[in-house]
Amino acid sequence: MASGREILHKMKEKVQEKVGLGSTAESGKGKSTASKNIKHGYHLVEGKSLHPMEDYVVAEFKHVGDSEVGLFAIFDGHLSQVIPDYLKSHLFDNILNEPDFWIEPENAIRKGYRITDQDILEKAVDLGQGGSTAVTTILINGQKLVIANVGDSRAVICKNGEAKQLSVDHEPTTEKESIENRGGFVSNFPGDVARVDEQLAVARAFGDKSLKEHLSSEPDVTVEIIDDDTELLILASDGLWKVMTNQEAVDAIRNVKDAWSAAKLLTDEAVMRNSTDDISCIVVTF
Repeated sequence: MASGREILHKMKEKVQEKVGLGSTAESGKGKSTASKNIKHGYHLVEGKSLHPMEDYVVAEFKHVGDSEVGLFAIFDGHLSQVIPDYLKSHLFDNILNEPDFWIEPENAIRKGYRITDQDILEKAVDLGQGGSTAVTTILINGQKLVIANVGDSRAVICKNGEAKQLSVDHEPTTEKESIENRGGFVSNFPGDVARVDEQLAVARAFGDKSLKEHLSSEPDVTVEIIDDDTELLILASDGLWKVMTNQEAVDAIRNVKDAWSAAKLLTDEAVMRNSTDDISCIVVTF
């Protein structure tokens, strides 16, 4: 018969599987079976705003045929827990199910993003009117990293101590022309951030059916080769990047061996710097 401590531990594990469902902090870690040097850890902290936790993560290694893929993502919802949770459950499957994934992964990712957004819009009655940003990375056989994003969650890699941003921050001010060409506008009131149609603080996102005519869900996609100079990868929501630069984040954890400890250190530092947003962070060490 299981002891009370064992039952409590199993309950905790079940809660951790449902990252993003409103607890104040969530954590996890794992490692590659194909390469003993590659490990990951993640940590999430609920922000100080008046809504439940809206950040969700994916962080896992899985075998697909004869290959191993590392799947890492942060989905930062706005006005919604449902849509980032939907992305967590469906986006990577939609990408990996594309028949050309192994030949042209960049195209497969664009198609997967497009299909997933169409599904969200078609199910808006059930999923609601909110939306979510996304930053996703797929590590193929420990050698090739394919990064995609919509919105302002960010991926940063460290090579030889230098931080390099792999994603694009889709800010309304930088995409003002395309938003206006779609019939929308960008507001920028004193004391507030720039917003699409006075509402959304990012120029690209999944969902947001009421704003979709003026928004894009087309991801920026880049490829990075993992080499001997590669030290670590950071994925984080804007709750971290609002208070830390790319290089500051890299410098803070370069000498931290454990990936989970590194992710927790970054979220703790963001809280110390008075970030009030939900903060989610994944660190992959090579």
